[in-house]
This record gives sequence, structure tokens and C-alpha cells, in this order.
Amino acid sequence: MSIIGETRFVERNQFFNGQRLFASDLQGVEELNRQMRWLHNQSLHQPGIGAGFAISGNKGDRQVVIQPGYAIDADGREIVLTETVIEPVPPVAGDDFGGPVFFDLTVSYPDEHTLNAAETREGVCGTARGAIRLREAPVFCWVRLGAPPDQLPIDKTLSDAVVKGLHLRLARAQVLNCKLDRPLSLAQRRNAKPAEQPYMACDHATQLQWKLPNGPTSLGVGLQITASIDTKAAGFRTPPCYSAQLLGSREFNFRVNNRDVKRMLDGFVILLAASKSGFDFSLLVPDSLLSRVPENPEDPNPQAAPDFKEQLTRQTDANWTVDWIGVEG
Repeated sequence: MSIIGETRFVERNQFFNGQRLFASDLQGVEELNRQMRWLHNQSLHQPGIGAGFAISGNKGDRQVVIQPGYAIDADGREIVLTETVIEPVPPVAGDDFGGPVFFDLTVSYPDEHTLNAAETREGVCGTARGAIRLREAPVFCWVRLGAPPDQLPIDKTLSDAVVKGLHLRLARAQVLNCKLDRPLSLAQRRNAKPAEQPYMACDHATQLQWKLPNGPTSLGVGLQITASIDTKAAGFRTPPCYSAQLLGSREFNFRVNNRDVKRMLDGFVILLAASKSGFDFSLLVPDSLLSRVPENPEDPNPQAAPDFKEQLTRQTDANWTVDWIGVEG
């Protein structure tokens, strides 16, 4: 039974003093709680291992050891192992070419109709003895895989169950001569908790204070203009991979020797000193955008102005902003 799609209303059992109760009344309470819990798991989690289910097996072993754990399948059902289980390796010699055979060890929720009674009790007034607790023991299965590179389950039913998330992979094994040919691979496991990484964050940095290097304004090939970008609000735990772009007008006006000079300034972006809390956005403006070759007294180089730095940074602070994005993990 599924609440979503098969039930018109969610109905909660209500009891009153003197009410005659049947087993179905109390069973309905348990069923509603279970269905709501499974719906929660389906809605907020993905099928996979939630905790534990550590599994060990090395080359030459004829059995693997599975530790207690908790998992959720695609129907939201909890698969709980409360004690260590030892599972024998499939008794196969090898494939047709003498190589190892690949298997996925899976775990699944037991069939409702096959649950064993953990406790029974006599009924009253001559009614038959009945089960009052059922044991939900996980079901482990070795799923044989086809040849590389696809390595898909050979059995169609098991293949569908694995794809749908009803059979959860714990490990992949290579079996040769009835024992493990290599240590178990855990790369195929899926986590029920959504991955925290890659984590991405972005922002639009405004009110920047652009700076020029001390001393000569030119590096010989260009002019380097730098602003510090603060990314603390993103909450990165480790230095991410940053990308950034410069926004704003590239047209600048300078006053040089009582002359008005216009320049279009742009350049090559370099991100420096990247950390989890920020980075330096550096723009290298080529000298060719500032000077004229040959020199023209009517259109002088803006860097000849005594207050060139002040004129430049006043305009960059007012017009330039930076869009950035950081990817962590």
C-alpha cells in the first residue's frame, strides 16, 4: 500500500473508552505510522547506505564479513542489520576463459510474506495462536554480472531491482576458484545521504576598492589593477575553484596637462591568493591601451598625469563590479 496515489485521504485512528478493539484496529495504527515513515524516506532521501554496512574481504578469502548497518531502498523501507553476518563467496571456478567472475553483493528488504515470527502468543476464548512480532532480517544476494566493460547483471529481474534501487549494492567482487581474486571494491556503493559536494556558491561583488601597485604604475607590459573579493558568506570549508568576470564600463576619462583624454581599458584577468574566504581579482591592462605609438602630444599617455592613480581608481571604484562563482569539491 502507498499513501500517495492510492489513498484519497490520510485517516488517523481514533479510540474511545469502552470501544471494542480488533487486531485490525491496532494493526492500522502501525501500518499508518510505517507508511508515513516510508513516505518521509522516499521524499527526503535517496536509496542507499545510511550508516554502517562495512564489509571486508581480501584476496584469497572464501567469505566476506558484513557489519551492522542501516540503509533505505527506493520504496523508503528501512533495511536494518543488527549483528555481524558472514556471507560465503559464490562457489564458481571462473568464466569460460579462465578469468574471474564479477559479482555485486546486494542487500534488500525482505518479502513481507516470508518474515519469520519472532514471538507468538495464545489467543483468548479459544482463538488460534498467532504471531505478535515479525523479524525483518535483511536479505543478501550475490548478483552475477556480465563481462566487462558493461558488467550488467545477467538476471533480468535482479537487474531491474538494482536499477530501481530495491537491491542496494554493498560491494563488487571478482571470484576465481571459489575465492576472492582481489579485495572487494566499494566504489559501487550509493549513499542515502545526498552528497554535500560539489558545493557551489556565487555572488555579485560591489563597492570594491581597486588598487594599483606601489611605485611605477607600469610593469613594462601593462598596468595591474587589483581588488580583493570577500567570499566568507558562501561558507566554503576548503579553497574552491573560482571563476570571475568584470562588469562595468570600460570607457575612462583622464585629465592630462589640461587636456581631456579618453581611453578604453580592458585586459587579462588573473585570480590570485585564492582561499576559502576570498581571492584577489587582478586585471592586467596592456600598455598599448594607454599609450600611443608614435607619441602624440595632442593625445598624451594618461600615466603622465601626476594624479593618474587617483583618477583611475576613482572611476574603477565607481563603475567596476565583479561576478564570481566558486565550486568546492
